[in-house]
Formats: sequence, structure tokens, C-alpha cells
Amino acid sequence: MDTKHIHISDYNYPLPDERIAKFPLAERDQSKLLLYKHGEVSEDVFCHLPNHLPKKALMVFNNTKVIQARLHFRKETGALIEVFLLEPAAPADYEQMFQTRGCCSWYCLVGNLKKWKEGTLSKQLTIHDSQFTFMATRGELHGTSHRIDFTWDDDSISFAEILESMGELPIPPYLNRESQESDKITYQTVYSKIQGSVAAPTAGLHFTDRVLASLDAHGIDREEVTLHVGAGTFKPVKSEEIEGHEMHTEYICVRRQTLEKLLTHDCQAIAVGTTSVRTLESLYYMGLKVLRNPDIQESELHVNQWEPYDASLNEKGEIRNEKCNVKASIQALLDWLDRNGLKALHSSTQIIIAPGYDYKIVKMLVTNFHQPQSTLLLLVSAFVKGDWHQIYDYALSHDFRFLSYGDSSLLIP
Repeated sequence: MDTKHIHISDYNYPLPDERIAKFPLAERDQSKLLLYKHGEVSEDVFCHLPNHLPKKALMVFNNTKVIQARLHFRKETGALIEVFLLEPAAPADYEQMFQTRGCCSWYCLVGNLKKWKEGTLSKQLTIHDSQFTFMATRGELHGTSHRIDFTWDDDSISFAEILESMGELPIPPYLNRESQESDKITYQTVYSKIQGSVAAPTAGLHFTDRVLASLDAHGIDREEVTLHVGAGTFKPVKSEEIEGHEMHTEYICVRRQTLEKLLTHDCQAIAVGTTSVRTLESLYYMGLKVLRNPDIQESELHVNQWEPYDASLNEKGEIRNEKCNVKASIQALLDWLDRNGLKALHSSTQIIIAPGYDYKIVKMLVTNFHQPQSTLLLLVSAFVKGDWHQIYDYALSHDFRFLSYGDSSLLIP
């Protein structure tokens, strides 16, 4: 199959609005779990997930935390301007960003942009009994976003505290409702730790402390990676063929310990969610780059969209799709970290996983039900060798709930 020439219209299905879960269940782990095992479909309750997993397997979770990325300012004219945080500009490091005091910059989408042609937006805030002015100044265009410079006249307040006070949680647009106070809890995984996402890794929303304890009791080895989910995860594929769709860049962090665990488990893992999939599969191609150039810089490890499918090395030196032992690739990354005195790999990926892709590390997948004609549905189709229709037909005919707050599936090809 020529992956680039896949027609996105072949990945459509009817999704009535009433099948989209607007709110989660009261008990996360009581959601329905579709089981796809070697072509056979059945169902269970999510809390029984550990019963369907092989003992001593490695399960990988994305520990990113959703930030309150929607900021609202009102101009003196009364116009409401929404500033939606996409990714940090200065400082570019996520961890440093949220500890910043006094000033910082982000790349943002701006709502009602035509009403903000010039000038600085400001808002009066009170945090810890301290009153101060929070200001936003529009900078240069950056792709489809703008650089926004934020300043505030109280160095005792961090940017993280400002978001907690002023920001709104960016629930998915297809829920067609305003965010509620309850979303601050329900739209986070119970294991979320590292701030940075503007969308939740939704397969993880079904896990509870009870299920995690059950996984431990079943001897499942748990590891965490970090991939900060961007707004591009909701970007529709508008081109007829997927070659015309540009994947968004996502930032990842993988600890040395996780690479060691992968090697211990023969470089095979159960991925929780498509974000964990994209992180794990990107590691293989990063390792190939290190094998080609042991002195490669961290910034050069970025995985471009079509690298897994390219037949040859291009003039920029990007990796061609050559056969390589997965263990050798992961070991190369581990050795590269050691040579550079690093405890974790910080990089980024634009990888698109679609039919024709050859999975390297992920052997089982826990995932929700995705939008029609989406890149996430392409990823699922690639995983189940094109058998996604059977899975989605079953879910639609058996009252499964769809999308972020909906039910989930365990896929075992």
C-alpha cells in the first residue's frame, strides 16, 4: 500500500451526536471495554482489563497533564479576546515555563483576532491576596499561530499559578458545551504529573487507583512517558489524500529507566493511548538516527512525518526505512544518553501512523473510539491490519460511547 495516497474518505463512518459522550461516567473504571483479540470481538467492563493482559508484560502510560490553556481578556471596547496556549516560546522548556515569574512567551491561537489589531490586553488578578496586572502583547505570526508575550508585575507569582487562577480547561470542541468545574478532575488521568498538554490522553481517563493496583497484582510492569498533546490532535484531515495533511509536532520525554525497561521486555509494550503509541514508535526511528550518527545532537532526533515510509535517505540526511533490529535501536538511544550524561531523552515527533506502517514496539493497544476521517482512526486501522470496520460496527451496534469521555477498547492483533 502506498500510504501517502490513502483516501481519508475511506475512513468514514456514521457517528450520531447522541453517541458522543458529553460527560464521563461517575465511576471511570465502569466504562465498557471492547475486546478485539486476533480478529474476534467481544466486550467486558474496563475494571477487568488486567484479566485480559499477559502477566509480566510492560504497559506504558502517558503522564502528561492538561493545562488550563484558554485565557480570556476583555478590551475596553467590550470585545472578548481568547488566547489559546499551544506551545512555549520563551522559555521553550515546559518545566521552566510553568515556574517562570514576571514574563514569558507562548505560541497561541487567538480568537476574535480581528478585534485585536494592536495594543496590549490586560486583566487584574488576585492570587495569594496579592493584586497585580497580567498583560498580553501580540507578536509575530508563527505558522497559523501568533507569538504572545505575557508580563505581570508581581515576581512572587509563577505562570502556573496564573493559569490556575485565570485559565479554563480546553475540553474538546466536539463536546459542544462549556467546560465545567468537574472537568478539572475528570479530564485528567489519575496519574497525570507533567504539565503541558492542551488535550487529555483520553484512553487513560478510564484508569483508577483500583485498576492500577490490579495491574500491579497481575504482575504488569508499568512505565510512564511524557508526550504533550497539542491542539493539532483535533485538526481534521481536509486533503483528499493524507499526503496533503501536515501532522502537528508533539514534544516527548522518555527517561533512561524506560529505555532499560523496554530492553528487559524484548522491546515489546502495551500502549495506553495513541500518544503512548506515537512516543514508543518514534523511539525506534530516533535510535536509527543515532546508529547512523553517534554524535547527533538532541534537536536532530526529531522524527518527521514521513520518515517511516521513505524509501531512501534524502538530502537532509533523514533516515530511510531500512530494516534494523529494534533492540539495537533502543540500545543505541540508551548509549547516546550515557555518552551525553543525560537521564532522559527530550525530543519531538511528527510521526503519522497509517495503514502500511509496520509497528515496531507496540504489541497491544488500549484506546478510545476516534472521530471519523481522523489520523487517530488511521493509526488504529494500521494496528489491526485494516479490520477497524468490524470494531466500530460492533461498538455502534452495542451502545458504546464515543470519543474523549466515551468507552474504550483493548486491541490485540
